[in-house]
Amino acid sequence: MKATRDGFGDQLEAMAGDKDLVVLNADLADATRLRKFAKISPNRYFEIGIAEANMIGIASGMAEYGFKVVVPSFAAFITGRYDIIRCSLAYNNRPVTVVGTHAGMAIGKDGVTQMGLEDINLMRGLPNMHIIQPATYREALLATEFAINSDKLIYLRLGRQPVKEMFDEDHKFEFGKGHVCLGGTRITIISSGCVLEMAYAAAKKMNATLINMPTLKPIDKELIHRHAAISKLIVTVEDHSIIGGLGSAVAEVLSSKAITPLLRIGIQDQFVESGPPADLYQKYGLTKDGIVKQIKAYLQLK
Repeated sequence: MKATRDGFGDQLEAMAGDKDLVVLNADLADATRLRKFAKISPNRYFEIGIAEANMIGIASGMAEYGFKVVVPSFAAFITGRYDIIRCSLAYNNRPVTVVGTHAGMAIGKDGVTQMGLEDINLMRGLPNMHIIQPATYREALLATEFAINSDKLIYLRLGRQPVKEMFDEDHKFEFGKGHVCLGGTRITIISSGCVLEMAYAAAKKMNATLINMPTLKPIDKELIHRHAAISKLIVTVEDHSIIGGLGSAVAEVLSSKAITPLLRIGIQDQFVESGPPADLYQKYGLTKDGIVKQIKAYLQLK
């Protein structure tokens, strides 16, 4: 079991020979897994300090001159500089990889001020911004490579917690595409990010189809419509607020042509508590049993 942030760090190390690759750091080299890259390529690693706004501005300038710039920080911290991202990166359409680690509740006892739970909401609203959220270590390796080598402004959302590897070595990351992990009937569950293992277990118990959706913007509309046409219920599962995240993105797609009901499972319109990650996932319904319970309760109400 490895974290998606580890996949990011290991892929950075693998790409350290790319002379155009530049990494900026906001005093979080260990947490954001930058040490290996910094050791190999110290001349292309810059410590900016606790100054994310400055880091984003520097990234915009370096990208203008052809560098592949990566700017990581905690998801809550980096997207908290929304206005700087908006004006310096999105407005100018700079091909920078903005990395938000420690997303969701898995940061646990560090508390809600450190948790990225509204970050997708912020980034989705920005023109020119694209969003990728890998589910496992292996998918994070592939997503990181794509993001750095692309000509796009990308928000790469990563988790702190080790997660079970759900994919084999032949797994492919396709930007803008989801893929079916498990076939089922009547119900389709769509998951994004580090909750895939729980969503898989719930889908298996409910005999539901499971879709992994690593790209949140642009989202795979065709795949969503295809399964909405044959499903009694669509369910989204995410470690993020249900407002503005995966659930909202899927709702926007469904509203254009489908009448299939949608259940959004995630953080409701609330701030969560501090505590051990396992306890938080239990309390807020992001376990196998919690997901199944919410689906069954919804179906009984219908």
